[in-house]
Order: sequence, then structure tokens, then C-alpha cells
Amino acid sequence: MTPTPAHEVGGAISALIQGRHQQPHDLLGQHLEDGGLRIRALRPMASSVRVRFEDGEELALEHEAEGVWTAVREGTTRTMDYRLLVAWADGVEHLQDDPYRFAPTLGEIDLHLVGEGRHEQLWTVLGARVHEYAGPLGTVRGTSFAVWAPRAKAVRVVGDFNGWDGRVHPMRLIGTSGVWELFIPEIGAGSIYKYEIRGADDIVRAKADPMARRTEVPPLTGSVVDEAEHEWADTSWMTARSQANPHSGPMSVYEVHLGSWRQGLSYRELAEHLVNYVVDLGFTHVELLPVMEHPYGPSWGYQVTGYYAPTSRFGTPDDFKFLVDTLHQAGIGVILDWVPGHFPRDEWALARFDGLPLYEHPDPRRGDQPDWGTHIFDFGRLEVRNFLVANALYWLEEFHIDGLRVDAVASMLYLDYSRNDGEWLPNVHGGREHLEAIGLLQETNATAYKRVPGIVTIAEESTSWPGVTKATSGGGLGFGLKWNMGWMNDSLRYLGQKPIDRQHHHGLLTFALMYAFSENYVLPISHDEVVHGKGSLVNKAPGNRTEQLATVRAFLAYMWAHPGKQLLFMGCEFAQPSEWGDGRSLDWWLLDQPGHYRVHNLVKELNRLYQAHPALWALDSQPAGFEWLDADDNEGNTYSFVRFEDASRQGGDVVAAVVNFGGDSKEWLRVGVPRGGRWQVLLDTSGYDQHGTPSQAGLELDAVEEPWNNQPFHVTVRLAGLTSLYLAPVVDAPAPTVEAAPTVEAAPAVAAAPAVAAEPADAAAPAVEAAPVTKEEVS
Repeated sequence: MTPTPAHEVGGAISALIQGRHQQPHDLLGQHLEDGGLRIRALRPMASSVRVRFEDGEELALEHEAEGVWTAVREGTTRTMDYRLLVAWADGVEHLQDDPYRFAPTLGEIDLHLVGEGRHEQLWTVLGARVHEYAGPLGTVRGTSFAVWAPRAKAVRVVGDFNGWDGRVHPMRLIGTSGVWELFIPEIGAGSIYKYEIRGADDIVRAKADPMARRTEVPPLTGSVVDEAEHEWADTSWMTARSQANPHSGPMSVYEVHLGSWRQGLSYRELAEHLVNYVVDLGFTHVELLPVMEHPYGPSWGYQVTGYYAPTSRFGTPDDFKFLVDTLHQAGIGVILDWVPGHFPRDEWALARFDGLPLYEHPDPRRGDQPDWGTHIFDFGRLEVRNFLVANALYWLEEFHIDGLRVDAVASMLYLDYSRNDGEWLPNVHGGREHLEAIGLLQETNATAYKRVPGIVTIAEESTSWPGVTKATSGGGLGFGLKWNMGWMNDSLRYLGQKPIDRQHHHGLLTFALMYAFSENYVLPISHDEVVHGKGSLVNKAPGNRTEQLATVRAFLAYMWAHPGKQLLFMGCEFAQPSEWGDGRSLDWWLLDQPGHYRVHNLVKELNRLYQAHPALWALDSQPAGFEWLDADDNEGNTYSFVRFEDASRQGGDVVAAVVNFGGDSKEWLRVGVPRGGRWQVLLDTSGYDQHGTPSQAGLELDAVEEPWNNQPFHVTVRLAGLTSLYLAPVVDAPAPTVEAAPTVEAAPAVAAAPAVAAEPADAAAPAVEAAPVTKEEVS
């Protein structure tokens, strides 16, 4: 470092105190000069300052100007380790270290990668990171602060460790990187801080750290130094995950808003109560509404201010890791909602971070999101793109998250999303596609699948954009799965019809099979469908409560048998009649009501059957895994189809599903089946009626060798109104052998599939153009 020439010291000190100096280390710390080693320390309001060197010699410093103290150790020709002895008005000397004697904590390679926007582990170099350094006077422990603010005139660290006085800890700008850095000794985990930034507009603002790993509990907005101490115990899970293919494995997802599942629970309390509940229900995964820090609770986490910090409402980052760890040890995968499309305008957060638009696009026609009153990221800026790509990796790597569901992808893909003519800027080709956002999504997916084998990325995408789940190498977006919003909209619209009228809307359910294999789909009944006046799932169905509950049971069984993974929002599993409210717990008392408890038990049985029968998931994205038995019984309001595990259909598991959405029973209904022999009723949702309707579950039927529904055999069943049945061939137990074969420990369900490639396999998602999302959009 180059010391400040003597004739310039006065001006430099003034700039330092006023918060305008970009290189405080050039003035402060230790510098060799003619005549010896100069020590210059910044201690505003001190009454005296002395320096003690590593060889024991001490030297009094003189006050130079405005809280800057200095002295020269004459004849010294090398730098030395030293400490300061500082006294204030109380006259007591305090032994302190000097932040300005340390070299930068970021190396040249890190700075180069930051500048190129290619630092995949950005969180390891930016933010607040606890460090230790060995030296002649002993080990020094403190925190390195580093923040990207390329157009700031000066940056200072303020916090509870310096009385929030910006004069005490000015930061240095490292080269042309735009990164400001300072190592502060003796500052550790739990310290609260912000950056005081003099922006390009010359206004000073206190900003939360964009890379903070922990925050104060809202509505407080300070960042908190964090040091990870959690010791992971999910090695078996992580090993199995790295060898798994979640795109072709079983996936039934329980979507949860942590703050209202059961109000008042911390991450560690949820690790007991939520985990036990999900294990009992048999879901393979939980999906958490955004846990990233957000100031406004009713945003449900979708307006993020702390992208690298789990919300402190429920505990610390280590507490959240404990929850994830416990879920993994119980065999449950964890998916997080991730919101890279937009962020709130709060002045203390990302907005106009260095005094000008930085994280947001500077043109409001691209940088403002009118629907949500938020800013849109500048996806074309390399450093911003790096911030987001690294953020996705951060959750997957540091928190062992198994998947990311990307929110509002459609709003990212189209420049004219929710905008009128004249309110948006076309791309360089004159089109409406947001090329930079597309590039971000492709880079995120390709990088995540390459670095973290066995994870899954999921798109909430509601348009006919082709190739959402096609590999990036083939021009696709590279997601592993996509929410099937068309299926959801059509299914719920059908569900809302009276049984007598459903014959006129029969195509709402069959239409989804026109495009079901164009992408890898998830069937979502999410939080968005049971809030804001849309009514709960059970109240979408007409009729009295008994009929509504029967409809929900039939619908859930239809959903679990349909091609695609399943996602069900909390409360739907016991048919909560009231809409979800983020400010209160679920209506758990309903589990004391027989009708609702039986829906809960049905979901348990659906999950058990689902995982036990590969036909229900192995070929979700391939036409060979599905065949209609009867798609045209609109007058009877029935649907029947068969699912296959083996694409050749010559072997493997087979399950037939028959659904009656009409109010009348079908006493003797023929159902075509592909194989002869005995067939068993695996499930009869009428048997979950609180009034004791007899169930056919377990009943075995002989297949008659007479063609029906284009199948060589058929069975005859009774199908009650508003009921679903599952049928499967009876598999006789193998005859006992003289010598038992060695046993092999079964892998977790999620790991049952072949190993995943670096990106979603093209074979799992044929490269055909996705169909429009609802029947109505093409009618």
C-alpha cells in the first residue's frame, strides 16, 4: 500500500472523517517512511493512544487531527505486529487491535471472478465472514466485511460494536472491482451491522448487507454476523441424493408456510412437529414458501430483502439447518421457493444500492414490476447475474436444499408481461422475449445441475413457452420440472361444476393429456388457489358437506394417479373449509371431525400406494406410461386410464384408475385391463366416507378374457358416486427357497431412480412445443 504524502495528510484526514475517502489504509495503519515506521490510528473521542509492538516496546501517539493519532518509531526498517492501548474519558486503557494493519481478505483470483460475474461461491468472499489470523502477538479473530458498491464515493461499516459511528470504520475500495473491504478484529458472530454508503448522488444511506447470512428479527433491518456451527448428520441422505434422479422418481410434495402451519413454532420446534407430521402423511418432500428474509410478513416471503439469510423470525441459520437436517434424516426432501425475478423497493435494502440503480435495471420499463410494486433485477449485468446464480447454489450447497421452485418465471420471460403498449422495451431483435432473464435461468439451471447432482429445479411457469424442461444444451430453459398450471386451472374449474353439469365440461380433464408429456410436470394445488377469495379446496366443490368431502377424496385420488408429480398445500390434506390465512394457524381441530380425519387418512394411503407402485411415477413424462381406457364417458362423468412402469408394457407394475365425478353409482361397471389373472382393488375412496360406506379395497376380481376399452381383458366393479378406484394385478408372493438370498438395504424412495445427468435428460421431456395451458385458451 502507498502511504499518503505528508503534505496531503490534512486533506486526507478531512475526507476520511467526512466519509469521502476511498483508501483509508493508505493513511492509517503502519507505513515505512524515511526515518522509521509510522503508525497512524483512527480513534475519535479518545483521550490518549499508545502503541505496543511485538518486541514489547511502547510508544505514545500524538493527536494529529479529528481523531487521528500518529507517531514514528525511528530507525525501524520493517513492519511489525502491534496493538493499541486506548483511553477515553474514563482514563482506563483498553487493549485493541488495529483494522488498518491487515492486508485485503480477498485474493486476486476471487476479485477477477467477481469482476467477470463468474464466482459460483460468491458468499465465501463477500458479506461478513469470521476469520482468524496468526501473528507474533497471538491469534487474531475478527470479521471481514466486503460489499460490492462500484459507484459509491465511500463506504463505512457501522454497527453495535462502534456505536453506529461511521467515522470509526471506513472501508477501502479494492482496485477497479467495485468491492469495498475491511477486516475488523475482535468482532464476531452476533454483531449487528450495516454499510453506510455515500452514493454516487452524494447522499449517505445506511444499507443492509446484500450478502448477509443472518439478519435482525423484522421489523428491525440490521444485518448480523453469523458463524456456522451446525454439524450435519444427513450423510446417508446426501449420498443417496447424489445418485438419484428426482425427475423420474416418486415426488409428492407438501407445501408449507412455516409461519402459519402452526403459529409460534421455531425452526427447531418445527423439526419435531412438522417432521413427524409429514412422515406420518407419507409425503416425499416438503416445499417451503420463501424462507429468505423479507420485511413484510404478509408478502409470504415473495418480496425478499435478504437473499442469503433464512428469516430470523423462527431462529438462526443453524436452526434452519437443523430443520433441514432432521427432515433428511426422516427421509424427506426439502424444496425452497426462490424469487429471482424481483425485489422490494425498501430504501435500506437493495434498491439504488450505491446511490443509483445497481441491482435493478435503470430503465423503469425494464426495472419496475407494476403488479407488485417492486424492482426487476438487471439480468444483463454480470455481477447481478452472479449474485443470483451464486444465491441458488448457496441454498443447495450450504443448506443441503434438494430443490428450488422458481417463482413467477413467466414474469421473467416476457418483456411485456403485465404491461401495455409503450410501457416496455423490446429486445435487440425487436421481440418480447427477455433474453437476459432467459440467460440467467439457463445459467442457474445448468450450473446447479452440474455442481449439485441429484437436485431438482422447478418452474412456476404459466404460458406455452416451449422447452421449459428441455436441457439448455438443446436450447431449453433447463428446468427439471414445471408446474402444470393448465391442469390446475382446468381441474379446479371442473371441480366447481355441479355433478349434473359436469358432462358439459368433460373435456376440461381430458385436455391435459394433449400436452402432458411435452414437459416434465408437477400438478400443483398450491397456496395461490386457497386464498384471496378463491375459496378452499373443499368449498370449491358444490353440494352439502358430505358431497364436498366425497368430491375432494375422488379428486385427490385422480390427482395422485394422473401423470406428473403432486403438490398439495397445507390444510388441503384434511379439507380445511376456510381459506388459508397467513396470520393464523391451520384449523387443526378439524382432525377431530370424522369426515375431515378420513380425508387426512386417505392422503396417507395415497402416498403409501404411490410410493409402492412405480407405475404411478416411473414414466410420468413419457406417453408410454399412460393409456386412456375410457376418456369419452361424458354422460356418466367417469374417466378411466391405466399407468405403466415399463415402457414396453410387457412387464413391471400396472395400475388402473377409475374416477366417477357424477353423483350416481355405477353398480356394474366394466373396466378394461391389459393383463389377465386376478386384479385387486387397491383403493376405494368411498370407503373413507364418515357414514360407513363399505369399501372394496382388498377385493380381488378375476379378469375376463373378453376385450373392453381396447384391452384384451376386463373386470367388473361397483363404482359409487363421487369416488375413485385403483386396481392392480395381484402379485403372488414368491415361493420360499431353501437358502435365502442375501438382503440388500433399500435406498430411500427418492434415490430409487437412475443417476441424473448434469442437466435434465432430453429423453424425459421430448422436444415438442408445449401446448397452451388451458382448453379455453385455444377454443
